[in-house]
Amino acid sequence: MDFFHQLIQQLINGVSLGSIYALIALGYTMIYGIIKLINFAHGDIYMVGAYIGFFAITFGHLPILPALLISMAVTACLGMLVEKLAYKPLRHAPRISILITAIGVSFFLEYASMYFVTPTPRTFPNVIENISFNLAGFIINGQQLLIFSITIILMAILTYIVQKTKLGKAMRAASFDTETAQLMGVDSDKVISMTFCIGSALAAAAGVLVGVYYNTIDPLMGIMPGLKAFVAAVLGGIGILPGAVVGGIILGVIEALVSGFISSTFRDAAAFAILILVLLIKPSGLFGKNTSEKV
Repeated sequence: MDFFHQLIQQLINGVSLGSIYALIALGYTMIYGIIKLINFAHGDIYMVGAYIGFFAITFGHLPILPALLISMAVTACLGMLVEKLAYKPLRHAPRISILITAIGVSFFLEYASMYFVTPTPRTFPNVIENISFNLAGFIINGQQLLIFSITIILMAILTYIVQKTKLGKAMRAASFDTETAQLMGVDSDKVISMTFCIGSALAAAAGVLVGVYYNTIDPLMGIMPGLKAFVAAVLGGIGILPGAVVGGIILGVIEALVSGFISSTFRDAAAFAILILVLLIKPSGLFGKNTSEKV
């Protein structure tokens, strides 16, 4: 019974962590779905979002929800700016060029952040009272409830945008064939810019939620979650939105189980072992279809 109790508790913790990975992975998979770019700067966008939320709460004395919205808005603008300055001029360049540029943008954001906010880790303000709920012996704390609720709301909004709005239809058309979508009247530049906007806003929300959950942020905090969110996107099938969500949750649960039953030392190794297994067994991911690339 003790094993079963610990298993369920670790599953709860894993879904909480996986929700954060899912929010970051959605940005990866949206951008890849439209312009076939692995945006390795995405983890650092998440880091910037965490800092904006931190400053809004600490110096602006704002509650968590207004701080979250401000962080999402500012980081959405940053995402569009990065796309316009760094990626748009290379739209028709070889794919390796834009990939190297993404890595360069990642380093630039990290070291610019170190310059402006110093490399010293900051303690995130305690924005939620230390409340916890005991459900049949299983503990869910206030931070986890906040993460669950905000993640569900944001995913519902994203689903509505993609499925029901004119922008969403344009995004889906561009993800199938950008050139044909342009011929049909879709403004591909606007669609790509808005994709970066939405993906960056979701990453910012994840950054603020991580700050609330772990109570600490630093300029290099985006490296590992960014890579793990990439693993989650590949696991679910990169370019497929439900796949990013499922991949993030699975990755979070596996990490929590490894931490709880083996050792937290191996949680990162488990994430990248999953990446290797997926690439060996089903490279297209859980939701992906094996398709031959057009040449």
